[in-house]
Amino acid sequence: MTASVWAFAGLGYLLGSIPFGVIFSRLIAGRDPRTVGSGNIGATNALRTGGRLVGGLTLVADIAKGAVPAWLALAKGEQAWIAAAAGAYLGHLFPIWLRFRGGKGIATMFGVVAPWAPAIAALAFAVWLLVLKLVRYVSVASLAAAWLLPVLGWLFGASWQAIALLAGIAVLSTWRHRDNIARLARGEEPSVDADRRAREDELRRQQSSSIVQRGRAGR
Repeated sequence: MTASVWAFAGLGYLLGSIPFGVIFSRLIAGRDPRTVGSGNIGATNALRTGGRLVGGLTLVADIAKGAVPAWLALAKGEQAWIAAAAGAYLGHLFPIWLRFRGGKGIATMFGVVAPWAPAIAALAFAVWLLVLKLVRYVSVASLAAAWLLPVLGWLFGASWQAIALLAGIAVLSTWRHRDNIARLARGEEPSVDADRRAREDELRRQQSSSIVQRGRAGR
């Protein structure tokens, strides 16, 4: 690989390593997502940690940190894109700032694919939404989208190098979801509905605690 390709790989990794879930959760909610729920730093657990605002910001930022280096690299050709995409995805999974303990990479996965093949990214995201609506498990929807990517790459006539990248992302995504898969097998994986109820219960507890504290302060 040329020096510029290696440079894009490094740029992708450094951007991908930025732990936006931790940053937004601490700044807005005053909590660390690594101590809440699944302990993951991605958008789903950021939602559990700090609510919709934190989850939404994390989702957008995690997509962007994959999309930006991928888009910049495309100007130098497919090899540069592959390097930047791989770097950003691996950066999210193994961030240097968190001692290489990162997230599962689904949002960043969509981010790195979108500049290269918007149609493939859109189709995979549509499947993610459909599966989520049908089964109500984010992990199942995420794995379905991840494994669809190399299939779509092959159907759309992508190069073998690009298909290999997409297949590698699918394999790593499955590995990163191994705890979710185990919980699904045991019937213990929380659905989006269970997560929503848990957040609502937590909000009610916080409101009740606040009322009690104000009452005590007024005595």
